Amino acid sequence: MKNEQNNGKVVAIVTMMFLFAMISFVTNMAAPFGTIWKFQYDWSGMMGNMMNFAAYLFMGIPAGLLLNKVGYRKTALVALVFGFVGIAVQFLSSRVGATQPIFGGVINLNYFIYLIGAFICGFSVCILNTVVNPMLNVLGGGGNRGNQYIQIGGSLNSLMGTVTPMLVGVMIGEVTAKTSMNDVAPLLFVAMGVFALAFIIIYFTKLVEPEQEAMNVKEGLQGALKYKRLIFGVIAIFFYVGVEVGIPGEMIFYISNMPIEHATAVAGSLAALYWLLMLVGRFTSTFISGKVSPRTQIVAVSSVAIVFLLLGIFLPETITMNVYGVVPVKCLFFILCGLCTSVMWGGIFNLATEGLGKYTAVASGIFMTMVVGGGVMPLIQDAIARSAGYMSSYWLVIAMVAYILWFAAFGSKKD
Repeated sequence: MKNEQNNGKVVAIVTMMFLFAMISFVTNMAAPFGTIWKFQYDWSGMMGNMMNFAAYLFMGIPAGLLLNKVGYRKTALVALVFGFVGIAVQFLSSRVGATQPIFGGVINLNYFIYLIGAFICGFSVCILNTVVNPMLNVLGGGGNRGNQYIQIGGSLNSLMGTVTPMLVGVMIGEVTAKTSMNDVAPLLFVAMGVFALAFIIIYFTKLVEPEQEAMNVKEGLQGALKYKRLIFGVIAIFFYVGVEVGIPGEMIFYISNMPIEHATAVAGSLAALYWLLMLVGRFTSTFISGKVSPRTQIVAVSSVAIVFLLLGIFLPETITMNVYGVVPVKCLFFILCGLCTSVMWGGIFNLATEGLGKYTAVASGIFMTMVVGGGVMPLIQDAIARSAGYMSSYWLVIAMVAYILWFAAFGSKKD
């Protein structure tokens, strides 16, 4: 019996790790896809990313309640269905004309369809996040070990985040007036296949699930929100996802506008280095998280991230390096921030939800609702970039990292 329980636990852990990777695969297509649409509609670069994360606002709490009602496995299956449909809708955007007549005027129908697909995919990744984070934390027994399991899953998440923008960048190459979603159709077909395969595997897999106490909506929300550290934590995650997405996302637009050959491919490759460093940071954290607390890790990396961001802002563009192309050295420090952001997600989740007991599933849903920050804050950052310049937009990132530093040092202390 004990061996069966151990085997079931291993299967559950491996399954959650795989789902962690899928979250990154879907999420990190949005920014490089944005380079296609930005060429056609200047204001549209971050809108796909915004729609992807806006879904968290609507699905976060329902996902937590669904998790509490039907369990982890069935909730994951629902997420995979949303993912398949969302990718399919994005593919449809490549099969229609740019404008279509309606009510005596015209609309950008292909872009409208793409945004709907991105929004549906957001439902998928929100639900998946609601599943994998609390389950890995519980399977690890909470505390440092729970954080360690989340960091291992985060390593696979970062690996996929490294590969995805590079693949999209290579497929797109140099953005021209003729570039469209047709150029990345093979990647969309692969994504649909992965979602379908994952659904089949999880459908026939028996998972060892943590026991949960069913509760109504009011009881769950009131019980979870009585913890101040959860409230401070959901604000921290709102800013964190904005930081994680905004740093490489705005850098992609910055480099794509440079007069260098295959600028978009260069931008995608450099963004991939950022995600690669996130992989390195999370992989390293898996060895130290059993001994070093999440609080200590986040205080340290937040402080270093602020230094890197200041260097990136103030270094002159005339100081250059040759990495896939001649680009300013300041980009190196934005890329190095990947080492710092790597451990923030798991640490913030652990500090915000540790010790919530029966409210953990609902708290996870509330937590995921605020991941909408990954859409809102990069959109604000992009607006600042368009009005005041790319480097000025990174002051917003510094402010968000400063709050994360405060949360880890003071706001995450147990009530």
